[in-house]
Amino acid sequence: MDNSIQMLSEKVSLVASKNTWIDGLAIEQLFTTANLPDMVKVVGMPDLHPGQGYPIGAAYFSADLIYPSLIGSDIGCGMALWQTEIPLAKLSIDKLERRIGNIDQPITRGKYNLGTIGGGNHFAELQKVSEIYDHDLFAQYQLSNKNLFLLVHSGSRGLGHAILQQHVAKFGEKGLAQASPEAQTYLEKHNNALDFAHYNRQTVAERLFDNLNTTGREILNVHHNFLERVNDEGQQGWLHRKGASPATAGLVIIPGSRGDYSYLVNPIANADLLSSLAHGAGRKWRRADCKAKLENRYSTDQMLRTKLGGRIICEDRDLVYEEAPQAYKSIDSVIESMQQAGLIQIVAQLTPVLTYKTQGGD
Repeated sequence: MDNSIQMLSEKVSLVASKNTWIDGLAIEQLFTTANLPDMVKVVGMPDLHPGQGYPIGAAYFSADLIYPSLIGSDIGCGMALWQTEIPLAKLSIDKLERRIGNIDQPITRGKYNLGTIGGGNHFAELQKVSEIYDHDLFAQYQLSNKNLFLLVHSGSRGLGHAILQQHVAKFGEKGLAQASPEAQTYLEKHNNALDFAHYNRQTVAERLFDNLNTTGREILNVHHNFLERVNDEGQQGWLHRKGASPATAGLVIIPGSRGDYSYLVNPIANADLLSSLAHGAGRKWRRADCKAKLENRYSTDQMLRTKLGGRIICEDRDLVYEEAPQAYKSIDSVIESMQQAGLIQIVAQLTPVLTYKTQGGD
């Protein structure tokens, strides 16, 4: 098996197999980030794709400076997974679709849209186990393939956005010296946003459980946009993850598009690759291009069904196209890259059943 770890320069590494498509602009942005003052090492994951100046699907290690712009506005964005009490044997997608309700409105005013998913690529998804790869680990975590799972992808909503806007208004894209009062202020706000994001995913799940008249057991709740103090090969510094899951926090779920599989994996931390993993499939098309590419081939009703038999709830017709499965890379190529790099053990494959994006509202 070929190793998928590519050393692009002394500072820049990329995890990508020969079957993984990587946008050239994302590579350029990876080198741009490596050239920031005080940057020591950058690692692109197989879901790497262009962002606003800096790529998404990467981890960055700096020695003294912290870069809020690398984390972005959705501080604490991440994935959480629950095993529900909904039995697969009695599965009725029609019934689930009727009961799931509308959770687009925040539960409390003035709380930065707490309890909502948000736009873009955020979602909540009911999934079923389609294959178990590691029966021992599956049993160790007391998982069952006889029940549906709920995956929630969301973050700190309006709070993270406000924190970044405040920072950029004062400092632009510049890094902050770790010992400075400004850095300490940002870190305090950042940590509050992480707590908010963690709680927001739990609140989203609780709202959906209430609507579906069920309960669930949390399996994992992991950030993939965040900053942490780490020791890298004896050097203290700051690890920035932007669309990169940690390999140091137990099980991680790596979803594909709404029309592709998700994989529950057990990470194998590699310090040379900043102990990080891909966080999903990664975009292949720009959002602005999706509708033009697809609307003459598929109606919106057709886009609300997937080749795996899943259904999508999304009243924002532009978003239906922007988040089309065709706009994303194959999740299997992303998983293959990490397997070849020795970064994961696959525990189970899950298939989307019902994906909630929006029912309308704010």
